[in-house]
Amino acid sequence: MLRDRGTIKWVSMMLPEHVKLLREYQESLDKVEKPVLDEQKYQEFDEIICEAMENNRPLQFTYFQKGELKKLTGCIHYVDVLQRELRILSDTSETFILKLDDMVDIEYDSNLFYNDHNGSEVI
Repeated sequence: MLRDRGTIKWVSMMLPEHVKLLREYQESLDKVEKPVLDEQKYQEFDEIICEAMENNRPLQFTYFQKGELKKLTGCIHYVDVLQRELRILSDTSETFILKLDDMVDIEYDSNLFYNDHNGSEVI
């Protein structure tokens, strides 16, 4: 039975520089452009952040980093207005610093529970 190895059979005849360039080209095809947000979206972010900090609710952040959209779930620990940064405390107790300018979306994480002021769990 004859098995074709696809493009793998040609890699041995290519220079390492060519292989590197082909990988970089393939990675560049997967990158996305940073979305442009309007003032209304930033106002929505502000409202969600204020309410989440007041009630200690976890949020899911979608942010742009190096041509990719990434997600992070956690509670806001601190908002640095001068630097335009959010300090996020994840569920693994790690602290992440996210720039507000890199934010694409902020939404409530409906998969996690949080405690209200009375101590009862709320969805």
